Amino acid sequence: MEFYDELKWRGLIKDEAGEDLEKKLNEGNLTFYVGADPSADSLHIGQLPTFLMVERLRRKGHKPIVLVGGATGRVGDPRGTKEREKSDEKVVDSNFEKISKQMKKLFGEETKVVNNYDWFKNYNYIDFLRDIGKYINVTYMVNKDLVKRQMESGISYAEFSYMLIQGYDFKYIHDNFGANLQFGGSDQWGNLTTGIELIRKLNEEEVYAFSMPLTLDSAGNKIGKSEGNALWLDKNKTSSYELYQYIINWEDTMMEDYLKRYTFLPKEEIEDILDKHNKEPHLRLAQKTLAKEIITFVHDEESYNSAVKISEALFSGDIKSLTEEELKEALKGVPTIDYSNEENIVDFLVNTGILSSKREAREFVSNSSISINGEKITDLDAIVNKEKALYNKYIVVRRGKKKYYLVMFKEV
Repeated sequence: MEFYDELKWRGLIKDEAGEDLEKKLNEGNLTFYVGADPSADSLHIGQLPTFLMVERLRRKGHKPIVLVGGATGRVGDPRGTKEREKSDEKVVDSNFEKISKQMKKLFGEETKVVNNYDWFKNYNYIDFLRDIGKYINVTYMVNKDLVKRQMESGISYAEFSYMLIQGYDFKYIHDNFGANLQFGGSDQWGNLTTGIELIRKLNEEEVYAFSMPLTLDSAGNKIGKSEGNALWLDKNKTSSYELYQYIINWEDTMMEDYLKRYTFLPKEEIEDILDKHNKEPHLRLAQKTLAKEIITFVHDEESYNSAVKISEALFSGDIKSLTEEELKEALKGVPTIDYSNEENIVDFLVNTGILSSKREAREFVSNSSISINGEKITDLDAIVNKEKALYNKYIVVRRGKKKYYLVMFKEV
């Protein structure tokens, strides 16, 4: 299968522009760029397929440039719904530095990362209107999908101008770094074609662009930070275990799409995984494969192995096998309670607020529904004290099958 055909098979190309794009992609040796929005200090899981495209193209022999939009991030692009909040300039600059480091970690220190604020900060407004604005028709801009939709709720001149700024980015990177291909999410298609329009008019040269379909969940919602369900690729923001748990719970209906988009596995292997998965979906082979491929790529193999170990320890109740760091990672976000007494299990469960009454506590214990540090407690007279604490401070309580509490043992 040729490279272009593989991208189409994976569902990674939606719109395309430029004569002979298929041939150019198959041949390699294009210089391409993709933009990253510095409105956050990390990429998230919904953006990952777009940036995996950087690696796909790089492996084919194309040369990458990543633009982190210090200028465009100050303006904000139309959402098609409502105006964005005005960005804090210091936050945008800080996010640029963090995302730049993330890009180099993912794609190698040699990856060229540029900031469009470098060429916009001293660009005279009148000159920009004469040099660029004169060549893009307002009717052309208004007819772009996101702009057209946002016109109903109102759009500021700043966001309306966004496509001019991004269009000029393509021309600048083309003129100064030799880029002749740009790609991005399908919601950026109007901005991508504006850049092509400028280069064709001002340089009279053929350049290329393609868009990628947005990554959606099973309900058809975009996976991204604006939708409130982001998991960050920076493991200091989202741990490898959290990422593992998120992926392992992806729905079966999305497995074919996600295996194609989120992995570099060949067609034959993906088809084999899907065949085995569909025969025994309860084993979650497809989700486990995705978790391994994604976490190993964005974090590392050690982090993936640790995430699996934590997951298996929690499932089996083998809490004591976890290191202190793994324990803290496993219980990040669970209710945490300070504790300093020595009490029987019934009083402990009530006084920590894990259960609401002694009657309820006795029922849970008698029904073997309470575990302390992975051990089921069935004795109503069992004592909970510092000697029970892992690493001299942690008491992990499981109530029922899935509800966890972390009790921090404090000295009196």
